[in-house]
Amino acid sequence: MAKLTLHGLRISYYTGKMEAYLRYKGIDHDFVPMDADSMQMLGDKTGAAQMPAIELDDGRFMTDTTPMIAWLETQYPAFPVVPDDPVLEFVSHLLEDYFEEWLWRPAMHYRWSYRVSRLHLARKIVEEFDTKIPGPDFVKHAYVRRRQHVNYVKKDGVDANTWNHVESIYLNTLDRLDVTFSKRPYLLGDKPTLGDFGLFASMFRHFAQDPTASDIMRLRAPNVFEWQARLWNARRSEDAQLLDAVPEDLNPVLDDIGEAYLPYLNANTLAWQANKDRFDPVIQGVQYRNVPVSQYRVWCLEELQGKARKVAPAEQDRLQNLLGNHGCWATLFEIDNPDSRYDEGQNLPFSGRKVHYDNRPRH
Repeated sequence: MAKLTLHGLRISYYTGKMEAYLRYKGIDHDFVPMDADSMQMLGDKTGAAQMPAIELDDGRFMTDTTPMIAWLETQYPAFPVVPDDPVLEFVSHLLEDYFEEWLWRPAMHYRWSYRVSRLHLARKIVEEFDTKIPGPDFVKHAYVRRRQHVNYVKKDGVDANTWNHVESIYLNTLDRLDVTFSKRPYLLGDKPTLGDFGLFASMFRHFAQDPTASDIMRLRAPNVFEWQARLWNARRSEDAQLLDAVPEDLNPVLDDIGEAYLPYLNANTLAWQANKDRFDPVIQGVQYRNVPVSQYRVWCLEELQGKARKVAPAEQDRLQNLLGNHGCWATLFEIDNPDSRYDEGQNLPFSGRKVHYDNRPRH
């Protein structure tokens, strides 16, 4: 295929994920930095003002990293990032979804709640993205700091009562994965899978680079810090192999999915079905207030259910036993039909689709 054009920002959560995937696959591409005007232009073409977006040489545009990777895997099948083993395949999808969605809140918290990080990032946003905000620099920086903190921290349920729990998501993830990456290069073996790229979204552009979170990672989980650099520079190899089964050191991560993430997806889905804009989930015994309902995450639950149901009958017992041991199987199917209505035209990741978007920018 001809060279792709990746539109994004080099402080962006999901742009980093997409860059790492394209680099690993050896997919030829140019990088074009986005600003507020180009984001709106791409929004007109793709149906959502979000980053990153990929422009093909035939003029088509794609957006949303998960369906983009799924499509690109069909076009560039060499060195797949989806395991052949059906159980590992589902677990790689589950890990991708969990890491990129569940680490969003702590990633935004550490970026915008701590002074040294928000000063640094507000300056970069003004200089690279919001270039047309009027006024002197100190006013523009202050405006961006306040806007980002309100929209991505306060309005996402982070307050004095939830602060410690939000931070525990990051800290516990570091502790769990520092053990994993002390044993092998990637989550499921000697080469990266979807789960690694989902984890990379937050770990690279936020946690490993934002001043406050980066200090924590380097000191608390040096194996994780090494992993994110390794994935950025990963090279394809015919000799790299995946494990035969999900390793025991990932059990604590699966426990977190069963205890926190899937119950949250269910609560979000029930709120969506009740036509609510906000809801008050209890997560691992912690009461969150006024959290925005995300239609996208209803779709995430719907997609996970669909992928689990597609696992061949001969492998269903193995998958159910694995997930059941961590409280994931029954919780995954607690809601029979999420009915997200997110991609009704089945056009993802391409433009011209009829998609109902929530208000959370995917960048």
